[in-house]
Amino acid sequence: MSESDNTAAMEGTSPRVAAMMISVLAGIAAFCGLLIVLTFEATLPAIKKNQAEYLRKSIFEVLPDAHHVRKFQRIDSPQDSGSVLVPFTGEESGDEIMVYAAYDPMDELAGVALEASGQGYQDIIKVLYGYDPDRQQIVGMKVLESKETPGLGDKIELDPVFRSNFLNLDVELDEAKQGLANEIVTVKSGSKTNAWEVDGITGATISSKAIGRILNESAGKRLPVVLRNLSRLKETEAVLSNAEPGVN
Repeated sequence: MSESDNTAAMEGTSPRVAAMMISVLAGIAAFCGLLIVLTFEATLPAIKKNQAEYLRKSIFEVLPDAHHVRKFQRIDSPQDSGSVLVPFTGEESGDEIMVYAAYDPMDELAGVALEASGQGYQDIIKVLYGYDPDRQQIVGMKVLESKETPGLGDKIELDPVFRSNFLNLDVELDEAKQGLANEIVTVKSGSKTNAWEVDGITGATISSKAIGRILNESAGKRLPVVLRNLSRLKETEAVLSNAEPGVN
């Protein structure tokens, strides 16, 4: 067979070979996509269970006096002078605005825990903070999710000095009980002079400022709702009577 015949043969079969290759690649891609979906669906219950357990443990970290916890959902109710908190007994979807009310062994309200999130340096930072309504102070904070720079931004999770900011952070409401009397602000490391200020982290300014901003926005919106519904939280019946802490 001459060179021209070989060329003609190759030209005649190339489109068919290319089509077969595309078909095979498309099949492999579809199969891999199906495996990913099936794997995700299979592991989703375990992921949700682990997330719930991590949240449960985190609540007891930010509210160390807690013995058991009951979940409340915020419902907007204009007929009842604004938002109300009602007991929540279903499975969380992630779309609800939740308040975790914590009680001591005598079934007295020990505080509430709330989730908040906002933009950090790298990505969204999600935190959980404990609130004492009697003292009107944030009494604990834990970073739940963060992708901040290792060695710098992740100090918001690891630095004990920074975390000590949130053992008695002032979040007193204004006279109208509609917002904070003083905004939570992050200041330069070592320059904190007021109870509502957060002592920042040298080298992680953006991340530490993000924490102050996240808490300020969340506390300003949610703490007035908590205080308006304080009697509902204090009058709730005990959820657990045994010594095993938990979330219900």
